[in-house]
Amino acid sequence: MLAIALFFIGHWLLSVFCQTFFLHRYGAHRQFSMSPRWERVFYLATWLTQGSSFLSPRGYAILHREHHAFSDTHRDPHSPHFQKSPLAMMLRTKDRYNDLVQHRVEPELRFASGYPEWNTLDRIGNLWSVRIAFGAAYTLFYFAFAPNVYFFALLPFHFVMGPIHGAIVNWCGHKYGYRNFDTHDRSRNSLPFDFLTLGELFQNNHHKAGMAPNFAVRWFEIDPAYLVIRTLAAMGIVRFAGDACEPENREGIYAASAAQTR
Repeated sequence: MLAIALFFIGHWLLSVFCQTFFLHRYGAHRQFSMSPRWERVFYLATWLTQGSSFLSPRGYAILHREHHAFSDTHRDPHSPHFQKSPLAMMLRTKDRYNDLVQHRVEPELRFASGYPEWNTLDRIGNLWSVRIAFGAAYTLFYFAFAPNVYFFALLPFHFVMGPIHGAIVNWCGHKYGYRNFDTHDRSRNSLPFDFLTLGELFQNNHHKAGMAPNFAVRWFEIDPAYLVIRTLAAMGIVRFAGDACEPENREGIYAASAAQTR
C-alpha cells in the first residue's frame, strides 16, 4: 500500500508542478526566463510527468490567455458559471484545446506567440499509442503493488491527471473561497495554503496580477510552487524579470498585468 500511496502522491505533485511551473507561469505568462537547454529539460519533464494526459505548451498557453482575456464571460473556454458541472466544463475545454492543437481554429494574434515549442515532442506526446503506453505502465504498477482491487479506482486519476488538475483549479477557483481583490471576473482564492495544486488555487490573486510569479499575497497565504521557483532562481536555472519576485514591486506588477490583459 505504501508503494501505491507514494506513486499516486508523487505523480500528482510532479504533474501539477510541471503544469503550474512550466505550462502556466513560464509558457503562458513568461513570468521568468530560462535558457533553451533548461526549457527543453522542463518540456521533457512535463511530458514524462503528465504522461497519458500530456498537454501541449502551445495549446495550453493560448487557451489560458483566452481565459484571462475573457474570464467568466461566454467566451471563456472554462468558466464554471456557464457550465452545469465540472465534467461539462472539462469537455468544453477539451474541444477548444483540441481545436487549437490540431489547428482547426486559429487564435487571435495577441495570444499566438511567446510560448515554448518542441514540435517533435508534441507529436510524440499526442500520439494515442504513446498515451496508451503510459496508461499501461500505470496499470502494470498497480498490478504489481496494489494490495487489493479497490486501489484500481485510482487509475483513472493517473490517466487524465492534467485535465483533473485544470478542472479543480478552474471550477473551485472561480466558485469557492475568498477574494482579496475586486477583479473584473469571479475568481477566488480557495485555499490559504494550496497543498493541492501548488498555488493554482490562488485564482483571485493571480487574476489581479497575471505577471506576478508569487500567487500568494497575504501573510498567511503560501504558494508552494513559488518557493521552488525561488530556489531554482537562486541556483541560476531561472531568471526573474528585474525584481519581480520582491514584494515591494508587486504594485508595479499589478499595473503591468492589468495592461497586458486588456
